[in-house]
Amino acid sequence: MKVSLGTLKDSGDDLVAFLEPRVGTKPSLSGGEIEIEDEEVKEGVKPRHVKTYIKRFLYMKGVRKKYRVFVTGKELTIQEIELGEKEEEEKKKKAPEKPEGAPAEEAKPEEPEAPAEEPPKEEQAKEKPKKAAKKPRPKKKKADEDT
Repeated sequence: MKVSLGTLKDSGDDLVAFLEPRVGTKPSLSGGEIEIEDEEVKEGVKPRHVKTYIKRFLYMKGVRKKYRVFVTGKELTIQEIELGEKEEEEKKKKAPEKPEGAPAEEAKPEEPEAPAEEPPKEEQAKEKPKKAAKKPRPKKKKADEDT
């Protein structure tokens, strides 16, 4: 079984150490590929399982969203996802970066909100009246039959 690392060559040793207890044998790292001998692999471990282990490793490293793992027969490929310009812009908008020398924003005292204006009578007529919450009824005591 082969695992092509692609741009993850720097983390190859860490991935080998991560896979060793899960696969049952020490994978060999050469260049940008990890080689796992099929005869020495634990019984029941398939390429699909190794894919899941690799995805878990990527998640632990914090780069899971940047990579995809493909399985073709007994060969796995880790490929970096290239974000388009729109995705990069959206990502920057969601997490704006603060300059390093910028002071932290001070908490402003909250101002009381102005009372809301009443909607025009036409809108009030359109609104359905809300049902009042039902109060629990008191339990009735049974009358004594001896009287």
